[in-house]
Amino acid sequence: MATTTQQPTNTPEGPAERAPRPGSGFRALRNRNFRLLWGGQLVSQIGTWMQTTAQAWLVLELTGSPFALGFVSTLQFLPFTLLSLFGGLIADRFPKRKLLLITQILGLVQAVLFALLVTSGLVALWQIYLLAVLQGIITAIDNPVRQAIIGELVDRDDMVNAVGLVSVQFNAARIVGPALAGLLIAWLGNAPVLWINAASFLAAIAGLAMMQPTSVHTRPHRPHGQPLKQLFEGVSYALRTPIVLLALLVVAFIGTFGYNFNTMLPLLARFVLHTDAVGFGALTAAFGVGSLLGALRTAAANRVSVRRLLLASASFSVILALLALTPVLALSMLLLVALGFAGVTFGTTANSLVQLNVPDELRGRVMSLYILLFIGSTPVGALLSGILSEQWGVQAALLVAAGLCALGVVVALAFARKAGL
Repeated sequence: MATTTQQPTNTPEGPAERAPRPGSGFRALRNRNFRLLWGGQLVSQIGTWMQTTAQAWLVLELTGSPFALGFVSTLQFLPFTLLSLFGGLIADRFPKRKLLLITQILGLVQAVLFALLVTSGLVALWQIYLLAVLQGIITAIDNPVRQAIIGELVDRDDMVNAVGLVSVQFNAARIVGPALAGLLIAWLGNAPVLWINAASFLAAIAGLAMMQPTSVHTRPHRPHGQPLKQLFEGVSYALRTPIVLLALLVVAFIGTFGYNFNTMLPLLARFVLHTDAVGFGALTAAFGVGSLLGALRTAAANRVSVRRLLLASASFSVILALLALTPVLALSMLLLVALGFAGVTFGTTANSLVQLNVPDELRGRVMSLYILLFIGSTPVGALLSGILSEQWGVQAALLVAAGLCALGVVVALAFARKAGL
């Protein structure tokens, strides 16, 4: 039976709100290529979260320093700041499936090196710093490509659903990865966790290799000319399109100051809640449970809107402040569930609004700007969190972060009203 869908309107005067086709919340998985990407990345992301958990705990074991942990996060995410825009340009210039194969193979090499160092007992802090930089460089190219390829694997009617399912995948991994890592670290140490991460890359590589290239909706336009001019095309489009600019504005504040969980959750576990690796894994898993619920809700939603974006962002800021004031493990876990729900609702809504309001030939570059503001700004927030935690304490650092996130929501609300969104 034919159904009618509401088409987005790409105009500077107002947002594009998307009403996808009715049906299952997993309808985008009907596409074989998207299903292979989704499944392979699910396994790989579980491994990545396991390594992230092991890396954070290893740094604290070696140093006991909040600043050292914050500095590792800064080094890991600094390449996003420097390279993610160029990653978007590369995504628009070259075949995305082949680019992803290259980044996944490089990720496998980095993971094996890390596992070998820890297994041999030769690992030192400077080596963790170096490996964090290497991982950041690889991911700075990989992330814009993974975001941009979605538009080539699914129909436009399934775009919101596909973005939601990518969030489901990411947050399912956020639950399983840290929880499993916490148990394995407590029982067997860090090395097995790192080897599992290395093996997980094989699933992503296999999924990409099994794709049918003829089913990929490649775009004929490939940007050529001066790289800086091409980069400016994406930035210029974002600046003159109010709905895209609004989403990026909120992402900039919350991505910089709110999404520093690689730094803040280990500090919260160790210095506020005084728990062990298992408790740390439980905290991270609680955040992941809320994120998964938010992702499932977004994947099944009929539309995305500015109202949902601002409401989720405001809720995130308030819950983060409450978390800063809570010294009880059980209550902190409940708040992290709520925080995860609000955070992923904000993130997937912002992502969908950008994806639906950008032309295909600029998708890689505009999405790289989104990633720069969401992830590439993390070095600033991670370093600030580490310094404030060292000087004032972890709870004060979280309160400052919540206040800055709330400031971003207020600024975005004022801009939305002025732009008539």
